[in-house]
Amino acid sequence: MNKKETEQFKQKLLAEMAIIEGELSSIGHKNPQVVGGWEATSGDMEVNSADENEMADKFEELEDNKSIVVQLENQLLDIKSALERIEKGTYGICEVCGVPIEKERLEANPSSKVSIKHGH
Repeated sequence: MNKKETEQFKQKLLAEMAIIEGELSSIGHKNPQVVGGWEATSGDMEVNSADENEMADKFEELEDNKSIVVQLENQLLDIKSALERIEKGTYGICEVCGVPIEKERLEANPSSKVSIKHGH
């Protein structure tokens, strides 16, 4: 992979990271004391004025947001790992067999760590 292609993938990864961080911000907030750095929220909840159904809805929303946060955090970790590989000069190399990852695979998923042969 040449330097121009690597830079294009880097820009894709940075754009994807910004989108994911935006999505995370819409359902949570950063909390350095939480594994992954993000904590789900359920929006504003006024406990004193909320009725029982509203409270149940907010708790359900919080649970849904927790699972989404975990998925987005995993994607964010994959992106950060790919950006680290770019900096180390190992981006685009299959971690299993050491051959270059197919360009089509990187186009579909720029944070891929393995070739099509070793992907799931």
